[in-house]
Amino acid sequence: MAGRVILLLLLIIILSVGGIIWFDFLNVIDAKTVLAPIYNYIPFLGDGRTQPKIADDEDINLNDERLAIRLEALALQSMELEIRQRDMDNELNLITQMNQELEAWEQRLHEQELYIRIQGEDAENKDRNVDQLARYLTGMPPQNAVGILANYEDQIAIDVIRKTEDIARAEGAQSIVAFWFSLMEPARAAELQRKMAGRPPSL
Repeated sequence: MAGRVILLLLLIIILSVGGIIWFDFLNVIDAKTVLAPIYNYIPFLGDGRTQPKIADDEDINLNDERLAIRLEALALQSMELEIRQRDMDNELNLITQMNQELEAWEQRLHEQELYIRIQGEDAENKDRNVDQLARYLTGMPPQNAVGILANYEDQIAIDVIRKTEDIARAEGAQSIVAFWFSLMEPARAAELQRKMAGRPPSL
């Protein structure tokens, strides 16, 4: 009976020491100082401490640990803010580029509208000038009017002849154009009539 008791006690001691060594190996507890003599006989466990050493008069400062954690968190937050700032800068550059392109497009549109308006004004001025010229020629002797028309370019002469016909129709009067053609040189009259037949009114 005594032998069994001694054997059980030895088994309990061995299990206890083994558990302490195992927990110390897992850094759950720190028992290397107490178990240093045993570590000298167990090579694979090593002979030094695996946990950071501190001086005998040095206490673990929890405030320093908290400060280190906060500094790390601040560093991560700073990195995240830098990434967000870079993304915002890229978006701002994209928006600026799109705004510049939009302004350039609006400028081109404005120039086109201005060109169209000027062209319209020129057309109105040309129509007024042709109207005045047609009335002026209609009021003079036909032979003189034909002589003036003979010196005009074909398109101007055609515009005046057509405007003269339009005025006559609007006023319900007889057009003098046919008489003008009869007074012109046959080749000139035929050329103008051919172009008038093949070309739509310009005004």
